[in-house]
Amino acid sequence: MSGRILCVREDAIATVTLSNPGKLNAIDFAMWQKLAEVLREISGDEQVRCVVLRGDGEQAFAAGGDIEEFLHRRDTLERALAYHAQVGAALQAVFDCRHPTIALLQGACIGGGLEIAAQCDLRVCGESSRFGAPINKLGFSMYPGEMEGLLRLAGAATVFEILLEGRILGAAEALAKGLVNRVVADAEVVAEAYASARRICAGAPLVATWHKQWVRRLQHDVPLSEQELRASFAFLDTEDYREGLSAFLEKRKPDFRGR
Repeated sequence: MSGRILCVREDAIATVTLSNPGKLNAIDFAMWQKLAEVLREISGDEQVRCVVLRGDGEQAFAAGGDIEEFLHRRDTLERALAYHAQVGAALQAVFDCRHPTIALLQGACIGGGLEIAAQCDLRVCGESSRFGAPINKLGFSMYPGEMEGLLRLAGAATVFEILLEGRILGAAEALAKGLVNRVVADAEVVAEAYASARRICAGAPLVATWHKQWVRRLQHDVPLSEQELRASFAFLDTEDYREGLSAFLEKRKPDFRGR
């Protein structure tokens, strides 16, 4: 039986759940397809201001890809290329989402689960969470297109450690190595992730989108052009900018509309 990608929206927060509980939310091919579809749809929804990605239950965010499928989905070069093209499309859809994304991490975050979490903007985990990609013990390497996000997040030294040793890291070590932003008690991780989402939603949504854009642009070793510098002041023409200033001066909570 195939796993599922569930999507629930409450106010301005969309929750996307990886659900394959019989296999610790291992991600099968249909789930990779659906994840790409759902994230693209959410990205185009102007009513959404933040996306929380999580696993079904408390045991795992996702324990990797569904290894059983590899026997027929990845048994030839052409099928392997097609399989990982779909995985890459799903990861890219998470990365490209114009709304801020938070990975709510409970339990195991392994392999493909770690790849998804690495594409999110923020990662909040519980104290018992575990991270790694011990695929060296299965005899295959991480696809370069999937390694890219992990490398961007944690750097070469940490990626070497994860992949060459195949060791599973605890939450404290994952925090120290930059794999997660925040570690809280297991009983508090859901509340903390959604508190973070609400803080994001309280801000101007256009500003969140621009901050994502500029943080990523500034990681490229190419100086900003004069046109880009001028474009960084696009907020001057928005209603939200005027509302933000007025609310500050009037000592009231702003009512941002994304315009």
